[in-house]
Amino acid sequence: MKMTRLLTIAAAAAAVGLAAAAPAQAADYPTKDPRQIEWSFAGPFGHWDIGQLQRGLKVYIEVCSSCHSLDLIAFRNLKALGYSDAQVKALASEYDIEDGPNEDGEMFDRPGVPADRFPGPYANAQEAAAANNGAAPPDFSLLAKARAPQRGFPTFVFDVFWGPYAENGPDYIYSLMTGYQDPPAGKEVAEGTHYNPYFISGDTLAMANPLDDDLVDYDDGSPQTVDQYAADISAFMMWAAEPHLVERKQLGFKTMLFLIVLTALVYLTKKKVWAALKQ
Repeated sequence: MKMTRLLTIAAAAAAVGLAAAAPAQAADYPTKDPRQIEWSFAGPFGHWDIGQLQRGLKVYIEVCSSCHSLDLIAFRNLKALGYSDAQVKALASEYDIEDGPNEDGEMFDRPGVPADRFPGPYANAQEAAAANNGAAPPDFSLLAKARAPQRGFPTFVFDVFWGPYAENGPDYIYSLMTGYQDPPAGKEVAEGTHYNPYFISGDTLAMANPLDDDLVDYDDGSPQTVDQYAADISAFMMWAAEPHLVERKQLGFKTMLFLIVLTALVYLTKKKVWAALKQ
């Protein structure tokens, strides 16, 4: 009798444990898959559109930099976007950089120089979180690589033959920036959040739509639309996350070409060496 009771209690405890351990099925986000955009840097022979990257930098400076930092990019890195040394120095000097301590042990501000990195909008993560309802805005330096939803079947099959699809980060950022919309009927949106079916962590997010038509003036005559702004900032963020992307692809192509030639030479050498022993 005592043994039976112990077995019954153990079985009940096991059942409760399994029930507690079984997690509730999580919702699958993003609700909508990111739209695939044609990028100049896509594919094995991709290249940077310098004009687009310069426009993306302009969007970042005039819109995004009020909340988001760019900690890993120095002003001198902008020379890769076609800017001269004088232009880089002029841009850097527009920023106040905290330096020090001086001889009195105090920190002080000075004009930026090309070696400085872009200063963030907040002094620290705690200040950033306090100013944004408890959640610090993410840094833009690596966001295009970090926010990259996985491509499911059957698209990943084509990636095996064509090469890894590296544009899902920019696709996601572009889709998110252009995806703000009214919630569907019956969908409750918490106060202070905004509906966006392309958001990777849910269907609502705290960040309001940051873009609007004619928000940033373009000097090259490009359309001043939300669609263009979103594409430009997405391309710029991809460059910030992997500035040597094009060089890496070029090196990869040269390496593959070298391996093909080497394989042919090794095969021909093998035939010549073993030709006398064929019989």
